[in-house]
Amino acid sequence: MLLMRGFKNTVPTFLLVSRIMIIILLSSATSSPCMINYNNGGVVQSPDCAAEWGLMVELLKNSSEVCEFASLQGHRKYQEDRVSCNVGIRVPVIGKDEAKIDLLAVFDGHGGIEASEMAKQHLLDYFLVHIIAGAFKKASVVDHHHDSITSTQRSHGVLPAVDDKSLHDILKEALLGAIRDIDQKFSMEAFKKKYSAGSTASVVLLLNDEELLVGNVGDSRVILCAGYAEQLTHDHHPDRDDEWARIEGAGGFVLDWDVPRVNGILAVSRAIGDVSLKRYGVIAEPEMVSWRNLTAKDAYLVISSDGVFESLTLENVCQLIEDQETGTTNDRFPFLPSYSLAYCIVKTALERGSSDNLSAIVVPLAQAPGGVHKDEL
Repeated sequence: MLLMRGFKNTVPTFLLVSRIMIIILLSSATSSPCMINYNNGGVVQSPDCAAEWGLMVELLKNSSEVCEFASLQGHRKYQEDRVSCNVGIRVPVIGKDEAKIDLLAVFDGHGGIEASEMAKQHLLDYFLVHIIAGAFKKASVVDHHHDSITSTQRSHGVLPAVDDKSLHDILKEALLGAIRDIDQKFSMEAFKKKYSAGSTASVVLLLNDEELLVGNVGDSRVILCAGYAEQLTHDHHPDRDDEWARIEGAGGFVLDWDVPRVNGILAVSRAIGDVSLKRYGVIAEPEMVSWRNLTAKDAYLVISSDGVFESLTLENVCQLIEDQETGTTNDRFPFLPSYSLAYCIVKTALERGSSDNLSAIVVPLAQAPGGVHKDEL
C-alpha cells in the first residue's frame, strides 16, 4: 500500500488576529497554574491545562506550505513507519521578527504501530507547548527574574525580544522536551495496555531556511546532499561502544543473532517505547547534532527510515535526487519524471531489494534547482 502526500498544515483564516491573541495569552499567563504544573513535570504532567495549551498551540498552526514525503509498506505485513511534516510554522512570540520553523520527522515503528503513531500525533503539539513555555521562562529571566513581564509590555501585548542564542536554546529544549514527553506518555499507555511497540525518531528543525538542528533516536537517518552525501545522524545500534557500555551498565547484554540486539531482542539501543527494555539501558534521549548554518552548496535534506538503506547507500540517495532533477537517464537509476523525489527514493529502494517499510522526506534547500515535484491530495 502506498502512502504519498504533499502535506498541508491546517490554515486559520485569521492569522493576524491569531498572532495578536498568542502574544496576549503569553504575556498574561506566565504566573498561571499551568506554568507551575509545567515546571513540575512538562506537558504530560499538566493534563488539566490541555484546553489552555491547546488554544495557544492551535493558533500557532498557521502554515499552508507543502511538505514532500512518501511511504511504502514494502514486503512487510504492516506499515509501521510514520511521518510528521510541519513546514512554515511562524512563531511571533520569541522576538520582534517572526521565526519561520520547519519541524520534520520520520518515526520507524517496530513491534506494532502504537509508538510511531503516538509520536506522529503529538510531536508538533508538544513541541509548540515547549516553545510557549520556553518563551515564558525567557521573558521572566529578561525581566529581572520576576514571574511576569512588565506592565508596559503586558499592555502592549509584547514579549521581550530574545537573542539568537536564546532562540536556539528554546528550540533545542522544545525538541528534547517533546521527545521526552512522547516517550513518557507512550510508556504510561504501554504499561496499561501491554504494548510492546517502540519507534525510532529522526527529527529536523529548520530555522528561517538558514540553520538546522537534528535530533536522532535509533537508526533512521538524516542526510545532507551538497555535491556529496553527508549523514548528519549516528545510528544507535547496541554494538556501538558507548551504547554497549550503557546497556551493560544497566544490567543488559548485547547478543549477536542476525544483527547485534539488546538482550537478544532489539536491534536499536535507543527508542521511544520498548518499555520492557528500559531497565536494561534502552533510552529515548535524542543524540543532538548542534545548530549548523546551511551553505551555498547545500541542495537537499533527506530524512528516511532505515529500510531505504537496505538497498541504497547515502551516495545513491543523493545521486538519485540529482539525476531526477537534471532529467538524467543512466544505468544506475531510471528517470521518473512523474514522481516526487521522495517517492523516487522509496520506490527505487524497494525495487532494489529492500524488504522493510520505507519512508522519506525530501526538503529542497536554497541551492536546489527549480522544478521540485510535489504530490498533493
